[in-house]
Amino acid sequence: MLLLVAATMPGCYLMHVASGQLDMSRRGQPIDELLARDDLESGLRRELEVAVAARDFAFAELGLPDNGSYRRYADLGRRYAVWNLFAAPRYSVEPRRWCYPVTGCVAYRGYFYEAAAVRAARHWAQRGDDVWIGPALAYSTLGHFRDPVLNTMLGQEAAELAGLIFHELAHQLLWVPGDADFNEAFATVVEEEGLRRWFAVHGGPPDGWHERRQRQRDAAERMVEVRERLAALYASGVPVPALAEAKARELDRLAEGLRELGIEQHGRLNNARLAAVSTYYRCLPGLRRELERHGRNLPGFYAAMRQAEGDADARRQA
Repeated sequence: MLLLVAATMPGCYLMHVASGQLDMSRRGQPIDELLARDDLESGLRRELEVAVAARDFAFAELGLPDNGSYRRYADLGRRYAVWNLFAAPRYSVEPRRWCYPVTGCVAYRGYFYEAAAVRAARHWAQRGDDVWIGPALAYSTLGHFRDPVLNTMLGQEAAELAGLIFHELAHQLLWVPGDADFNEAFATVVEEEGLRRWFAVHGGPPDGWHERRQRQRDAAERMVEVRERLAALYASGVPVPALAEAKARELDRLAEGLRELGIEQHGRLNNARLAAVSTYYRCLPGLRRELERHGRNLPGFYAAMRQAEGDADARRQA
């Protein structure tokens, strides 16, 4: 399967994807066997037990796929699972898109090794694009492989680990090729509802949870709003020098607004960074309303989203 998928990709990227996925598979160990060991480090034991509980909760309570994922553990020996590259023209909010089998066209390109992502970002920057590299703790193979629990997913609050597993399993339940905005919003809504139910069973959220989540939501909404204003600016026909000044003012004001929320940016904000945030948040309000419309009934929500799978107009309306 891996070779068939990779065979349709450009040569160098083919080798990168194949080697990274095979390395991940090679490192996997059955979680049940690890937990049966007397010499397993206590911290790792606790986190793997949370992962198992979250996985089983996702199957039993959220109706997410039980297809062999998250039954193995892989230590990748690095901090992040992948580094996702976003690129957008200097005066456009529309990101570059890369097309693959299975996933369709997406607004980012994933790299298993940071140095490879940096080289690719340098290439697009030299062509005049805005670029941004977003590291990710996990990713989904959409059910085509049995995704393991990764060391990169650990080292955070139990609720964060559970939410990550809910999110990635939601991608296995439903993925519309070529519509990353819809896919990420769907998985995030399932994650949020899953955590609401998880807290009802396992005790309330940790201190500051809701405040942190609200701050993230506020920041994302501000960034989506600025992206919309920049889209209008870029389409206005303003000469490039004035365009550059207006763009800089918008991004400077945004950075100041994010600092007021207690969020510091690493590197300068640009079109690629805004495209990355928009991919994850632009469709969220509508899909949250869809879940509410179904009375938070997940099977009904899933069925409605599947009906919209083949109808782009219906997804946009939602």
